[in-house]
Amino acid sequence: MLPYSWLIPALPLLSFVLIVFFLIRSNKASSYTSIAAILGSLALSVAVLAEVLGNPQPQEFAINWIFMESFKLPMVMYIDPLTAVMVVMVSLVASLIQIYSLGYMHGDPRFARYYAYMSLFAFSMLGLVVAGSFFTMFIFWELVGLTSYLLIGFWFEKKIASDAGKKAFITTKIGDFGFLIGLLVMFFAAGTLNMAEIFDKVHHHEIALGTITAAGLLMFCGAIGKSAQFPLHVWLPDAMEGPTPVSALIHAATMVAAGVYLTARLMPLVITSHTMAMVVAIIGAFTALMAASIGLVQNDIKRVLAYSTISQLGYMILALGMGGYTAGTFHLMTHACFKALLFLGAGSVIHAVHTNDIQEMGGLGRKMKTTAATFFIASFSIAGIFPLSGFWSKDEIFAVAWEGGHYILLVVAVLAAFMTAFYMFRLCFMVFTGKPRDQEKYDHARESPKNMTIPLVILAFLSITVGWVGIPWLKHGYGSFVFFEHPHHVAPNYILMVISTIVALSGIYLAYLMYYKGSISPVKMAERFKRIYRVLFNKYYFDELYMATIIEPTYRLTEKLYKFDLGVIDWLVNFFGDFTVFLSWIQERFDTYVVDGAVNGLGYTIRAFGGGLRRIQTGQLQNYAFVIFLGLVVFILLRFL
Repeated sequence: MLPYSWLIPALPLLSFVLIVFFLIRSNKASSYTSIAAILGSLALSVAVLAEVLGNPQPQEFAINWIFMESFKLPMVMYIDPLTAVMVVMVSLVASLIQIYSLGYMHGDPRFARYYAYMSLFAFSMLGLVVAGSFFTMFIFWELVGLTSYLLIGFWFEKKIASDAGKKAFITTKIGDFGFLIGLLVMFFAAGTLNMAEIFDKVHHHEIALGTITAAGLLMFCGAIGKSAQFPLHVWLPDAMEGPTPVSALIHAATMVAAGVYLTARLMPLVITSHTMAMVVAIIGAFTALMAASIGLVQNDIKRVLAYSTISQLGYMILALGMGGYTAGTFHLMTHACFKALLFLGAGSVIHAVHTNDIQEMGGLGRKMKTTAATFFIASFSIAGIFPLSGFWSKDEIFAVAWEGGHYILLVVAVLAAFMTAFYMFRLCFMVFTGKPRDQEKYDHARESPKNMTIPLVILAFLSITVGWVGIPWLKHGYGSFVFFEHPHHVAPNYILMVISTIVALSGIYLAYLMYYKGSISPVKMAERFKRIYRVLFNKYYFDELYMATIIEPTYRLTEKLYKFDLGVIDWLVNFFGDFTVFLSWIQERFDTYVVDGAVNGLGYTIRAFGGGLRRIQTGQLQNYAFVIFLGLVVFILLRFL
């Protein structure tokens, strides 16, 4: 199956083409075509995973795209254990989200276009995963950015949605610019963009360490943008303005996963350059803690989950920076399941009550039992409660930090884990328990249809079980399959397991006391820590800071440039234009009255003279004889006088 792996991204591309050119007017045909295509990709992905399990040696397939004597640029496909796991994860989550969308997007006037975009999105991400050269990856990387822009701004008639799409596109392009510069640096240093060839040169020290660090950090800028790491994290919360299934897809398995996947592919550079490793780890740790703290006080259900995503991505980047290739990619896999479940659960709630504000919810667990149960399972998983998936992947990250001696980073990760448990169960208790805060919305709330709840149940099952492949006691677990250089078997650290469980339970218990039992008043806590609450609620004022230091000065600069262009450049252009017109007018008058006058005057003179001479020529012989005789008389007179 491996030589036919190109079919995995090709099927969603075929679906996109069919919908756009033939099925755009048929909602049913477009949705079924898109779902059939992604299910086909899932089946092929599972077959590839099964084959790679039997033979985990990386395999490469290349097609010559630009092939000259001195310059070669092939399109490369690379299949290894990480690729096999990623294509299954992406296609599985995308399949469930597309099935879920049948109910959520029902009745939308652009239903067929939505499925066309979803197919293009799946094609872009799957193509990025199987790419074997950074050139090929960059092409799909930009396609992921384009399709995310189309989906985030899908309801473009709302200004807030169109602005969110533009914000995501522009912010990630800042990181993409660094990625592109890094590719150019690496190409001139290594003479190739093929991953295997670059990493072989790095391994044999054929590239200077400074160049590796510079190129690696520049390429990591792309991951900072796509995976919403500090300081380019500001686009992700606003991306919630797209349809909720889009949010689930972006946050779980596609766009934000692309940055973590790129960082994992850069692991040979991370291991070689200590500077790059520390920068990656510190950015990941800071992002995890910062985003978790913001999530503590948000009231929009999707924004809480958005900051949760940023925090969990920070965990993955932190793990990779500490050399935890297995731990980072393992958490990426488990996170895809429980985060997709959380977003789809949030979509089910929004579908029922038609609001995102958790302050207008409450008691919905009595009416939406399936949604509530699955949402609680996902919350327990992301909090890291034994034996759910999140426990094993998060504990793996803690173990990597402990074994590497990164104790400060470990403390940051544990603190972020406490916050995660608190804000997730704050969300659960405020949405699903207690008395309704808006009776009218509560009365109209109903459980979502089966095409929305069945994907929730499947994802809940995966949120419980998918992490079991990484249980540290397994002899042939995840660490024996997806690893860098050698199998990664972190010894079970029971003390860390107990600590992480106590930390998670403490966060849950605090949320229970505040938002379920009411023993601690959230209002009084907010008043007591008023300044901290205001800073967190306003997201550390990053948007305001960027507006004041970058966007507003840029606006003012462009206004000044506009006025300069209008008052100076345009005036000069218009002056020279008018002056040229004046010179042309003078030239036209000179040509008309001087040049043409002289030519025409000479012609008129010759014509008049010729007309006079013409009168002499009468054609009568007697006239000519008379003139001759007259001339002779005049000659004689002149001679003798």
